[in-house]
Amino acid sequence: MMDLGRLRALHAVAVHGSVGRAATALGFTPSAVSQQISKLERETRTPLLEKRGRGVVLTDAAQELVRTAQTVLALVEQAEVGLEARRGQVGGRLSLAAFATAARGLLPPVLAELTAGYPELELRVLESDPYLMADLVARGEIDLAVVQDWPNTPLATPEGVARRHLGLDVVDAVLPVDHPLGARELLSVGDLLGQRWVNTPAGTICHDWLIRTLREAGEEPDIRFQASEFDTQIALIGAGLCLGLVPRLGRAPLPAGVVARPIVPEPTRRVSVLWREHASRRPAIIAALEALRRHWPERAAAPEPALIAAQRS
Repeated sequence: MMDLGRLRALHAVAVHGSVGRAATALGFTPSAVSQQISKLERETRTPLLEKRGRGVVLTDAAQELVRTAQTVLALVEQAEVGLEARRGQVGGRLSLAAFATAARGLLPPVLAELTAGYPELELRVLESDPYLMADLVARGEIDLAVVQDWPNTPLATPEGVARRHLGLDVVDAVLPVDHPLGARELLSVGDLLGQRWVNTPAGTICHDWLIRTLREAGEEPDIRFQASEFDTQIALIGAGLCLGLVPRLGRAPLPAGVVARPIVPEPTRRVSVLWREHASRRPAIIAALEALRRHWPERAAAPEPALIAAQRS
């Protein structure tokens, strides 16, 4: 009989693409994951990993075993959810993922509340991009994910995954204080054409959104700089090198030399939570969803005073 923990280790390597990343997701050391898979190879009398350059790839037999493991792990999770729901106690391991600004601007008080209120709950947190998180939830590698998308760049919800809307997060134009547009109280997307930009790396949802937004306005964006962290983006803006579109959620006070200006019409990203539908009865999921709802910062969507005046006029 194959050991469930060893199947879980192989499944994690398949999902995350390497032994090291699988170990991080599982909370183990890479050597522990390698040992689990070596034992599974002996158990099945089948090679499961092949060395490829500095990493490893799954053999054809391993890929087949991973497909079966995904079904088995889902059935085990359903059984665990049923037992937890019957006990009605919040406990066990709960893995959460969030995009960077939600991890900074939303999760800390949520995690603190859950930790204080439920001592039997073991929390694990991963910062990631929504494109990746949706798949991780569907595959069972993450229990709950805080994701974002945009009206013109929607994030598909995988089959078997539930979704709850948390709120809207407003995006402002951020620019050097001495930029010609810095003297204006309100900007339009048309005002922002012909600029040099900093944005998140290609392949992320924010990058795709900026490209689509400016293309819809008739321009191919000139993205000179790519940085994952908004703090890095703001530093580049402060040096007078570029402009950026920066959300309010999790945004630190801007340094001297940098200003934020509202845009009309107001661009907003939608912030939502994903989890597997069959885990909806799990007490830990219910508690986390309620904590996220309570701590959603209303200021993330609060309009600037100049925007309020423009809307009233």
